[in-house]
Amino acid sequence: MRRFLPLLLPIALSGCFDMPHPFSNPGDQAKYLTTANLPPSRLDVPTPKLAGLSDTSATLLAHELATAMVNQSVPAIAQPARRGDWWLQITAQPQGGNIVPHYALMTPKNQMRAERDGTPVSAAQWTLNDPLLIKTMATEAAPAITDLLTGVQASLMQQDPNSLMHRPSKTCFEGVQGAPGDGNVALGRAFYSSFPNNTDTIQTDCAKVDFIIRGVAKLTTLQTPPSTQQIEIAWRVRTPKGDELGAATQIHAIPAHSLDGPWGDTALSAASEAAEAVHTIITNYSGRTHTPLPAPASESKNTSKGT
Repeated sequence: MRRFLPLLLPIALSGCFDMPHPFSNPGDQAKYLTTANLPPSRLDVPTPKLAGLSDTSATLLAHELATAMVNQSVPAIAQPARRGDWWLQITAQPQGGNIVPHYALMTPKNQMRAERDGTPVSAAQWTLNDPLLIKTMATEAAPAITDLLTGVQASLMQQDPNSLMHRPSKTCFEGVQGAPGDGNVALGRAFYSSFPNNTDTIQTDCAKVDFIIRGVAKLTTLQTPPSTQQIEIAWRVRTPKGDELGAATQIHAIPAHSLDGPWGDTALSAASEAAEAVHTIITNYSGRTHTPLPAPASESKNTSKGT
């Protein structure tokens, strides 16, 4: 899953630039950076059988919900529950003059692990089978279901003494490529010295690590204003299997050829800011900031209310 935190600083530079700190408080970006490491390898979303919805609308609901969850970086697929997969049970119940959708996370053993109600829909609207309403229901439900999955993930990690929630991560830094002048070396050294902290370690040996970091720089000549170039540095974080977890991207307009020689303090400013952003990605993916979801009252529950 690929997420970018842009840094746009459209000011001219000479030997160095003064970089602010947009990554110090990532806010809403944080929860979108690290939802790939979830309990299921995929989440099946079977077509529900709901009173008042046609078969076409029920199928559309499953597809729209799976699509909305993929946009939340959840590996969801609109298909019948398959052996070994977690799946989403969709039901609904009348409440006053409304119909309340209900979503339950089911384990591969068909045990309910977590559940949440959706936004109530008026009974009159419900029976219209309006595709726009179906899409709205799915869009509103996806973030809440993602939060449940994140809580389940945190709960599993909390129970595992070897998980990253209980130990420092081991991170390999592959260096920087593509920078003009001495940028590759200067940025690499500055990043390596800026990264160490109490919860993660960095090394140059990529054997038996949790994360791999690589910096990729790209220099582009701009048409306007004249004599201007754009330097873009993407600090990519991926797993040893090659799955990308996130990237912090810095983009800056500079006077043409001003970075063809020594980078000096420019490298230190860029790398220290990037180190903070990369650490945020790793921290979120490691689940250290996530609240574990309590176990349900009944682990054996495999059905819920429906119409």
